[in-house]
Amino acid sequence: MEFAFTQEQDMIRETAAAFLAEVSDSAAIRRAMVTETGYDPQLWSRICTEMYWQAIHVPEASGGMGLGYVELVATMEQMGRSLLCSPFFATVCLAVNALRVAGNEAQQAYWLGQICEGSVTATLAFNGGSRHADAEAITATWQRDGDRYVLNGDYRYVIDGHSADLLIVAARAEGTSGAEGISLFLLPAHTVGVTRAWLPTMDQTRKQATVHMSGVMLAQDALMGAPGQGWESLAKIIDLAAIALAAEQVGGCQQLLDMTVAYTSERVQFNRTIASYQAVKHKAADMMLQTEVARSAIYYAACVAQEALEGGPLAGELSEAASVAKSYCSDAYFSLAGDSLQLFGGVGFTWEYDVHLYFKRAKSSEQLLGNGALHRERLASALLD
Repeated sequence: MEFAFTQEQDMIRETAAAFLAEVSDSAAIRRAMVTETGYDPQLWSRICTEMYWQAIHVPEASGGMGLGYVELVATMEQMGRSLLCSPFFATVCLAVNALRVAGNEAQQAYWLGQICEGSVTATLAFNGGSRHADAEAITATWQRDGDRYVLNGDYRYVIDGHSADLLIVAARAEGTSGAEGISLFLLPAHTVGVTRAWLPTMDQTRKQATVHMSGVMLAQDALMGAPGQGWESLAKIIDLAAIALAAEQVGGCQQLLDMTVAYTSERVQFNRTIASYQAVKHKAADMMLQTEVARSAIYYAACVAQEALEGGPLAGELSEAASVAKSYCSDAYFSLAGDSLQLFGGVGFTWEYDVHLYFKRAKSSEQLLGNGALHRERLASALLD
């Protein structure tokens, strides 16, 4: 396995950084985050038509670019650095992965094609309100009614769930527990019986929603995979999303480091810049070390993720790589956000500076898809098995 960027990958990273520097500056972030949808539709249209990022790792047969998970992670890192407000994570890192892992040929051809066209945004809903991203978090239920499926239940923490056109939902057969009886379904958002509501949260730059299903009737072609056998696929989807989220966290780490170094190099105290003080230098060095270690974790995990999607020899290491990346990057991002606030001093807590936006994103992404403690517990359990 070659752990170096190709010329094409370097170009993707540089192009993403340049585009996002233009369209996702502080003013653009603040305009988007106060809207209920949480993003600028015109900017999303530009992303879909000019950059074609929504199709970055969609196979060419489905209308995508056919690139790998390293390219996706490289793009996510730049999005995290610019704090891009968009439905990209929900659509690409959750829904597209779900379709690739669990969808049949017809489902992939139809829905991936629409996503690549930019006409559909999508997301994944599975958590009924638990802080754990495991099988026990699934509380919604399904049952057979002739040749149809009937779904009932609630979901929380659904990323962009109030604005997505397609919901991929997980539900369990009535009377089951744990990993048993779980199925995945394709659910157009305006299906009768579906109620969605925006859920205001601390992090205004990433919108969440609640979804309620009451007697939702779905045809057989809405089922993804075999009935009651969906947990293995869902676990894989969550791991893939965790790696992408960790990449976004690394981008946030890098931006916090750059912002802090720039500010401390300008702020003068006792007739010298505070960046010249040894204590500040040590703190900046620690921040850089955490960022570089986190970056190493995500790109190794991205290589494993690509193997998992292609059925390569490292596919069995996906859960381990995802937990290593998500646990370390979650801790590093929140640690850097706290350090940055301290080094900015009193102004770091003010609305005018962007540090607080990254601090809030660091905390929300730390909890999303399992925090560091939960992933380390999963790693420990795997070692004992």
